[in-house]
Amino acid sequence: MNWMKELGDVLNRYENTSATRPPANVESDFDVFAQKAPPAAVSEGLSAAFRSDQTPEFSQMASQLFGRANGTQKSAMLNMLLATVGPMVLQQILARRQRGPASGPAQGGGLGGGGLGDILGNILKGGRTPQVTPDVADQIPPDVVEEVAREAEKKDPSIIDRVSDIYAQQPQLLKVLGGAALAIALGKMAQKRNTL
Repeated sequence: MNWMKELGDVLNRYENTSATRPPANVESDFDVFAQKAPPAAVSEGLSAAFRSDQTPEFSQMASQLFGRANGTQKSAMLNMLLATVGPMVLQQILARRQRGPASGPAQGGGLGGGGLGDILGNILKGGRTPQVTPDVADQIPPDVVEEVAREAEKKDPSIIDRVSDIYAQQPQLLKVLGGAALAIALGKMAQKRNTL
């Protein structure tokens, strides 16, 4: 039960910690927590960080995670978001981006001028419930995911919990969210320590 003491010691440090000034060792504390605690506890802490008014909006943090994720993680997130909002939302976002500012012609370079249409075609082929593959997910820019995540949260706020479940399985990736988010996650678990 030495791991329980170690986990308890970590959580003790976050019972009254402010997210605006997280401890310098918050990343290493989070590593200990993520290695020792059940994934459901990591997910619950992450959900609290996503919902906090002391962190950026959920959609922005989801975009950060997406940008650092591997193709499999990206496709899992996109498929979950698309199941919530439907493929038409992604189609509208990609079409706006392809048209460019002020609905002008398609922009050259990057994903403009057919690249976005190709991505959209790859996503939408195969019927009403699209499945984004890891290869296709790697082509979607994080800022597109931010827009889709914002729409998904409006439609169904529980999307935060489902995204948290995905990324709780990859706790090393969560460091990209920064010390405040990690401190909030640890603080939430410090409050609920009896359920661990």
